[in-house]
Amino acid sequence: MGGYRILGNVWDGWWRGPAVCSVHKVIGFGTEARRQLQPRGSSKRSGSLGNQPFPGLLQPENLSREELVDVLRASVVDQKGPLVTLNKPQGLPVTGKPGELTLLSVLPELSQSLGLGEQELQIVRAAGKETSGVVLLSSCPQTASRLQNFFAHSQRAQRPTATYWAVTDGIPATSEGKIQAALKLEHVDGVGLVVPVKSPSRKDILKGVKRTLSHFRVVAMGSGCALVQLQPLTVFPSQLQVHMVLQLCPVLGDHRYSARVGTVLGQRFLLPAENTKPQKQVLDEALLRRLHLTPSQAGQLPLHLHLRCLHLPGTRPRDTPIELLAPLPPYFSRTLQCLGLRQQ
Repeated sequence: MGGYRILGNVWDGWWRGPAVCSVHKVIGFGTEARRQLQPRGSSKRSGSLGNQPFPGLLQPENLSREELVDVLRASVVDQKGPLVTLNKPQGLPVTGKPGELTLLSVLPELSQSLGLGEQELQIVRAAGKETSGVVLLSSCPQTASRLQNFFAHSQRAQRPTATYWAVTDGIPATSEGKIQAALKLEHVDGVGLVVPVKSPSRKDILKGVKRTLSHFRVVAMGSGCALVQLQPLTVFPSQLQVHMVLQLCPVLGDHRYSARVGTVLGQRFLLPAENTKPQKQVLDEALLRRLHLTPSQAGQLPLHLHLRCLHLPGTRPRDTPIELLAPLPPYFSRTLQCLGLRQQ
């Protein structure tokens, strides 16, 4: 908490914002409210944990604009002052091309739906498209700017502000540690892929290669899989997925990078990233049985990477840091249940 006190003068009363950012009534969304706000046909999407392979999995591309706003409104987990916290569904892009249905594109309607009037929400922090979990929004530009400065300062100080949960195919060799790798983004056949770079030179760094760092801790393990807590200390596309591949433990549902892990006589090894094209993740028969999936269903397995918690500074210098939590998606909970992985 000492690190947060360094920013005490900046963050004292940060959520209130200046006078131009009015404070709105806190709105709670209970179970009944969430049920009422589900889009048409949502009961068919969710189901019980035992009836469907991926309960609760939405297909945002099949939603109308109005339905997406309803889904996002129902996914609000907290609203205080100018800040709104959502639990973003997996598969929803945060930004995109003009005309595409994204989180950013429906913020005006969501702001109206939440009673914010002319104070339109903007994105402060969000999980990526294939990742579920916490999205932090603000209707006050000054508060958003202060929080973004906090995240930038924390990153420079290598202080984690985000905690992810992942289910991995394979168990890391150590129960906790750090993963360091230099990464670069390459476009192969029109697809952007992140590849590791060994011993990058200064010239490589100037050309877009970035040294990345993540902390990991195994929370539970069983059935050849693990529930892993991940805290990135740098920001790079697909960083956590690539880091877990480097540990020979790809994230469950990673259909982009998991093919880089090969197996011969039960021993795993890394294939050259530059020569390995993305393909549907292949799971062994024992794991498919535990998950109650067919091989074709496994090819539709959603990425099991969830932004579980954002860590914010307290509203005053000596306050305990604030944690914004997002519950696990039903399909994620089903996987934990099938694999016997107990949440700590």
